[in-house]
Amino acid sequence: MLRVDSLNHYYGGSHTLADVSFEVAAGSCTTVLGRNGVGKSTLLKCLMGVLRTRSGTILFEGRDLTSAAPHARARAGMAYVPQGREIFSRLTVEENLLTGLRGERTIPSDIYEMFPVLAEMRRRRGGDLSGGQQQQLAIARALLTRPKLLILDEPTEGIQPSIIKDIERVIRRLTERKDMAILLVEQYFDFAKALADQFLVMSRGEIVKRGAGADMDETELRRYLAV
Repeated sequence: MLRVDSLNHYYGGSHTLADVSFEVAAGSCTTVLGRNGVGKSTLLKCLMGVLRTRSGTILFEGRDLTSAAPHARARAGMAYVPQGREIFSRLTVEENLLTGLRGERTIPSDIYEMFPVLAEMRRRRGGDLSGGQQQQLAIARALLTRPKLLILDEPTEGIQPSIIKDIERVIRRLTERKDMAILLVEQYFDFAKALADQFLVMSRGEIVKRGAGADMDETELRRYLAV
């Protein structure tokens, strides 16, 4: 579904992504691990067109989106939940969700089935939700675009363990449907391992290790993850 070839990005004189290449298959979850500052979020922003790349190609379902604008990538079927969630704090939960719809004015029932807390709080303002509830709202809003690829930047950051389990359950349900791919940037090893069909490890802007999710070993990867 997604193929990235020799992607390079520079920030000033810093080579922030160096010849990054990988593929993401439909119906699979790929996790990207690494310390803070190694280029994980930069990679996701380049994939969505928020940042421009210096060279390389981004193919989505065989279509070259390397130079496409962010809205064109979203229209093609890519959805992005950034670090920090970026919900509309003054809008209600329901109003936040409606911003993810194209023309429709009714929230599909499966969204509330996946995130029951959002149904309970649909009249509350987004800014009044806990961090974990806001994360669920951000993911639900992205899903309303009916994406083929869902890109998540550290969805477990700063949220309580019970909601981490809820998010894990939703991601597993999405991949089991086999009609959507997940690209997940994560630092929480147990969460990443539980979901990964494939893993990539980044260090200093490069992919330094990759493999099947079943082969992820925390002891082996610790030197890439420890601060």
